[in-house]
Amino acid sequence: MKFNFLYIAIIVFLNYSFGQQSKDLKKIASLKQFVLNSKEIDSSSIAEAHYTIAEYYRKATPLTDSAFYHYHHAEKIFRQLKTKYRLALTLYGIAVIQKNEKDFIGSEVSCVDALSLLESLNKTDDIINLKSFIYNNLGIVFKELEQFDESIKYHTKAIELKEKLKGNNKETINISKNNIGNTYKNAKQFDLAINYYNQILQDKEFIKENRSMYALVLDNYAHTLYLLNKHEQLPGLYFKALKISDSINYRGYNTIIINEHIAEYYNGKGNKDLAKHYAYIAKDISEKYHNDDLLKSLLLLSKIEEGELAVKHLKSYISLNDSLQKNERTIRNKFARIRFETNQIEEENIQIAKERLWLLVISVAVIIASFLLYLVIMQRSKNKELQFIQEQQETNEEIYNLMLSQNEKIEEARTLEKKRISEELHDGILGRLFGTRLSLDSLNMSSSMEAIKNREQYINELKTIEEDIRKVSHELNTDFVSGSGFVDIIKTLVITQATVYKLSYKFNHDDTINWDEVSNKKKIHIYRIIQESLHNIYKHASATQVNVSFELKNNVIWLTLIDDGTGFDVQKAKSGIGLKNMNSRINEINGVIDITSEKDTGTKVTIQVPMT
Repeated sequence: MKFNFLYIAIIVFLNYSFGQQSKDLKKIASLKQFVLNSKEIDSSSIAEAHYTIAEYYRKATPLTDSAFYHYHHAEKIFRQLKTKYRLALTLYGIAVIQKNEKDFIGSEVSCVDALSLLESLNKTDDIINLKSFIYNNLGIVFKELEQFDESIKYHTKAIELKEKLKGNNKETINISKNNIGNTYKNAKQFDLAINYYNQILQDKEFIKENRSMYALVLDNYAHTLYLLNKHEQLPGLYFKALKISDSINYRGYNTIIINEHIAEYYNGKGNKDLAKHYAYIAKDISEKYHNDDLLKSLLLLSKIEEGELAVKHLKSYISLNDSLQKNERTIRNKFARIRFETNQIEEENIQIAKERLWLLVISVAVIIASFLLYLVIMQRSKNKELQFIQEQQETNEEIYNLMLSQNEKIEEARTLEKKRISEELHDGILGRLFGTRLSLDSLNMSSSMEAIKNREQYINELKTIEEDIRKVSHELNTDFVSGSGFVDIIKTLVITQATVYKLSYKFNHDDTINWDEVSNKKKIHIYRIIQESLHNIYKHASATQVNVSFELKNNVIWLTLIDDGTGFDVQKAKSGIGLKNMNSRINEINGVIDITSEKDTGTKVTIQVPMT
């Protein structure tokens, strides 16, 4: 059985217009049941039902998330049916909710979407009226975003459209003028704001018929005078606006703002008692109606009150502000979730059909592309590996040649030193021995006291020569360049790198290590490891000192490098190419590497290499 939806919608709105809330609830319940049992009903009726429910929730209840839910379902169906006007109406309802929940960017997007739909439709009164509402909403959005020029532009467009409508549209036009005045006031262009408020206040017939609007504009006008420091008519205008509101039992939003403005005025005049009186009235009323205005009241009281009361109100303000922001985020998240869930269902249905068509093609394409990519990556990897091995071999040859060159220089120095000692033995000590022997021979046949004395002198000379020979012998036994050879190469590397990297250094070497027993391959890798470590210290550690030392323990060479740098996370660093190269070298010479590091303390690298 099908329902005449439009008839139901008209009844709901008529009942709503006359304030029959209980009947409205019954009608909304019927519409919800209608939507649930809508499998055999045309989509247009379902969309209209969702729209009607959303309108009720938006205008008569605080359930904005429920309103958004039904608007969104209506939007989806209207888009499918390409019913542009009804879709634009729905988008406007969504935009208003987004504006009220401070999702200003979302509200702007919804408004622009609605306007683009209306551009292609005939300019009937309904279309013009809806566009004026959308422009008005955009004007409010841009005012809240403090883009005042854009706000004025859209409010002006709204007025231009309202003036084209048939009938008496003075009230909606004056609402837009009041909005423009508020925008100019927020932009601190007070004279322009006063001009727009005066345009409304000078229309005696209008303000006589619209007392609530009159009170609102009068308060805005008075507050602008206050901001201009023109206090001659104050607080009289405030009290006049308050009296009008009281006379029509309009104790809602308007009276909160008016009382806040009066409190602000008296606080500025130094009359704390009256300021507190009206500020607390504003607070009491706002607690029943508007949380945003309660925020303003609490902030105002924190400025008026003193001591602990001021602190109490400020804390309440901060707590409420945090709560409101959290609530706004929650509602915006609900909106996003509603959109996501409905979009997801729709997209999934579309995707199922497409996926079956493209699954095989995509799978084959992915497999082929993956195979080709694998071949390319493997080939590049092999090329890089070969290039790296070649470069490593060239570098090792260069280091080995450098070590040989260094050893040749050391051997040359040894030869020169031996020649010097030989000449010293021949020309010095042997000459003295020969002279002493001749002198002793000449005394062999004499036994005089003088001969005995001379003989003793020559014997002492022989002792001196003996000491000289022992000294020369000791020099011959001692390596004249202790620690030379490979140790000198390493020491030169440390000195050179430390100088370039501006590091102070300490170099300690265990003389018991016989480097002649260590293979050239190990020497080269040890050299490169030290070089890589010093480079890493300079590049990453921000160190000022490095200590390099060699020790021999149980026929194992222990190389230790310690810096005083910033340290690092050893686990994360294991993937670095520098550390990978060091590990590779250590593995080639059957060694072991251990790295410990502490943040802001430094790093210690210990390497163990067997002698043979």
